[in-house]
Amino acid sequence: MEGNMDSSLEGIKAIFLDLDGTIYLGGELIEGALSFLGRLKDSGIRRFFLSNNSSKSVDQYLVKLQSLGIPSTEEDVLLSTHDLLSWLNNEGVKETYLVGTEGMREMLESVGISTQSESPQYVVLGYDTEITYEKLSTASIHLHKGVPMVASHPDVVCPSPEGGLPDTGAYMDLFEATTGVRPVHVCGKPNAGMILHKVEELGLRPEQCAMVGDRLYTDIEMADRAGVHGILVLSGEATMDDLEKSSQRPSLVVESVASLL
Repeated sequence: MEGNMDSSLEGIKAIFLDLDGTIYLGGELIEGALSFLGRLKDSGIRRFFLSNNSSKSVDQYLVKLQSLGIPSTEEDVLLSTHDLLSWLNNEGVKETYLVGTEGMREMLESVGISTQSESPQYVVLGYDTEITYEKLSTASIHLHKGVPMVASHPDVVCPSPEGGLPDTGAYMDLFEATTGVRPVHVCGKPNAGMILHKVEELGLRPEQCAMVGDRLYTDIEMADRAGVHGILVLSGEATMDDLEKSSQRPSLVVESVASLL
């Protein structure tokens, strides 16, 4: 949502915060992030953490957030994996072959989806930081046989203090080069549903909510599609140069969350 908005966040009742590149980078908190979260609490704005990174389960995220001094509960964390689970459920999918981490496997298996099926309905691609050649080749064989693919999110790189690391989007390109197959659906940001389910559940209107993130093509694009305010932080992937070249127009651009409230 375009529109005038300043760093006081007036009129905002709920804020959705990207994690990597917005609240922390790798294992380090972004300077001023904790005091910003404190100001949110004091001002009574509800906050949720939203991540496309499907390499960790909710429980693993909570451990990470708590270790950084951020008190959080299961309700506070929205992952692309949740969006994927809801998509698989709508499609009636129970049999999959997963290219993903053990954390992601647990989230699928816990709702009764098999992840190592020999006759999968879908190949499911997540951000697999435990990738093996065996997974790549097994998935490729399924794709060659005509099994369709669904992916948890489109991010090409995962930000790190040392530069971008290969993420799901890079694996998609690898599978396309190998098999000619692209996913039939990509979950997570920028799909508006990723945020609107929660906005509706809170009984709020989109314009009372803001999405804060460091990526134009996921965070700000999703804000735009969902009709919530998009706040771009320059503490992660996107630069002013990227913004100038992009068609995305965030409601607000700040150096980092430290500038907000």
